[in-house]
Amino acid sequence: MKETVAARKKRVAEIDQVLSGRYPETTALHFQNIFQLLVATILSAQCTDERVNRVTPGLFERYPDAAAFASASLVDLEEAVHPTGFFRQKAKSIKTCCEVLVRHHSGEVPLSLEEMVKLPGVGRKTANMVLGNAEGIPGVVVDTHVKRVAARMGLTENIDPDRIEGDLARLMPDDRWTPFSNLVIYLGRDKCTARKAKCNECPVAGMCPKIGL
Repeated sequence: MKETVAARKKRVAEIDQVLSGRYPETTALHFQNIFQLLVATILSAQCTDERVNRVTPGLFERYPDAAAFASASLVDLEEAVHPTGFFRQKAKSIKTCCEVLVRHHSGEVPLSLEEMVKLPGVGRKTANMVLGNAEGIPGVVVDTHVKRVAARMGLTENIDPDRIEGDLARLMPDDRWTPFSNLVIYLGRDKCTARKAKCNECPVAGMCPKIGL
């Protein structure tokens, strides 16, 4: 029998409750303000948060704001972010993003999804991550972990990130969008990994269609 929307909402609430007792509801990236989280999130692509957290203290000491990044030498910036991998693309993305922030936003990160996704190198995933964790503006973060776990848990039948975002948003109140996203990201890194799901260790295995339903 196909799961009803009401039953799926109830299951999501139960998953949320269990995961909130196991993992932090906040991102693992370290930041002091929304600008720092934006830069850190760009650096986190194809890189662990732990490594990003080792790089950003020195990076922000050298480049404390958007104006500093915008005026930085691209070569110097590449060297500074080299440990995070894909350093040429990341340095270019950060520099061009900061140039736009300085030119059009007085160096400040805009506080709306519509404006943020206009920034170079910033999509809905990054915008929702930054706005939700730095400013408490609700948004579902659909990264590779959320996409994988949501599919395995039977919370979406879609593969397009925007459609997955909509599916998950409809299953919970908006004040849980960001915390739930963070919880699922931790689960995806810890137990529901891409290589092999550790279902026997998963705290919500009993709520998963593949295991407990």
